[in-house]
Amino acid sequence: MDWTAFRLSLELAAWTTVILLPIGIIVGRWLATHRFRGRGFVEALVALPLVLPPTVLGYYLLVSFSTDMPVGQLWHALTGDGLNFSFAGIVLASVVFNLPFAIQPAQRAFETVPGHLREAAWCSGLSPWRTFLRVEVPLVWPGLISAFVLTFVHTIGEFGVVLMVGGAIDGETKTVAIAIYDRVQAFDDEAAGAMSLLLLVVSFIAIGLVYGLAGRGRGVGVR
Repeated sequence: MDWTAFRLSLELAAWTTVILLPIGIIVGRWLATHRFRGRGFVEALVALPLVLPPTVLGYYLLVSFSTDMPVGQLWHALTGDGLNFSFAGIVLASVVFNLPFAIQPAQRAFETVPGHLREAAWCSGLSPWRTFLRVEVPLVWPGLISAFVLTFVHTIGEFGVVLMVGGAIDGETKTVAIAIYDRVQAFDDEAAGAMSLLLLVVSFIAIGLVYGLAGRGRGVGVR
């Protein structure tokens, strides 16, 4: 068992989730409550990482993060370091790759909030911010928890994008999914099996949590 790689995967998942959760709430609510020209294009752009091969997305991110491109140049000017083959680089790549897992569940949750509830809250004197906190959040929290869990678990198991952008540097960019691949290449079936079983258990518990929350949300709707 490569505990260093597993710890790095947890750190990557935590950073990705913390960064993406507010983005998912803001963008998901905006898409759920606004109708505008080009909305379909924005939704397609958000969903693109779901259908794009990870190696293709990883390649474009690898090019974008180089110091010859604006993103890489800006990061180098701010920190003095490069993004490629660094922990910061795989965090940023993971944020891009997991955009649909954070935004789409939040969007679906906000779409279930009837518009007249917001209007009634505003007519009662609540500000838009207090309406969001006291009316919308209590109704959509199962969807937000689903976004949180799906983003975290999907990041732990990500392989292609992380390998393309970060390589496999021990203690820096080598996550548990890459460690499993390395163990298989080295014919170390025992270590590969142990790490795969750990990811399987973590993923199963997370999916069970998501389905449990979804069932609870449907139960609330029925009542």
